[in-house]
Amino acid sequence: MNYFPIKTETFYYQHLFDSEDNIQAVSNFSVSQASGKGLEEYLKLLAAPEEDDNIARTYLVKDNETHEIASYFTLKSGLFTLELTENSFYTIPSIELSNFAVNSLYRRQHPEISEIGKTTFREFILPLTRFIQTFLGAKALYIYALPEDKLIGHYEEMGFSRLSKEKEKYVHSHVKPKYDAGCIFMYQIL
Repeated sequence: MNYFPIKTETFYYQHLFDSEDNIQAVSNFSVSQASGKGLEEYLKLLAAPEEDDNIARTYLVKDNETHEIASYFTLKSGLFTLELTENSFYTIPSIELSNFAVNSLYRRQHPEISEIGKTTFREFILPLTRFIQTFLGAKALYIYALPEDKLIGHYEEMGFSRLSKEKEKYVHSHVKPKYDAGCIFMYQIL
């Protein structure tokens, strides 16, 4: 299924169903932060059923030599709505980065490889979303980030922005999924 090849000196990516080995390989994926355990559970329990139901697409970023999973991300179509005035709004067609995590086991076994998350975003997520954008109208990429200052800072370094508290509240009241309760809406224009 991998129609848009991307490979770096260290990593390549595969769609979850590109290899029969991938379904077994995700059982070795681990997130070290307790707040990120939902991302681990998603990959292990929900990614394949959501693929089958055409809800989302999950991609594994793998080491070129060892083929270990270094990170993963999930994309799906989406939109968000901004209030312009009290009685009018604007809907922005978008791509949702619904899941994004680095494998803590891979990170521990390969301490010489730094910035796995930033590399995944810069070398895989952005090029793939821009490729998708050539086939599908999409103005922005957005994410519901875990509410941790360090993580929010990482996303800001990757080009994501936050809305004002009032506009964020409006977005949350109209399109935020229940499973993202407590998360922070962030976006960037593609």
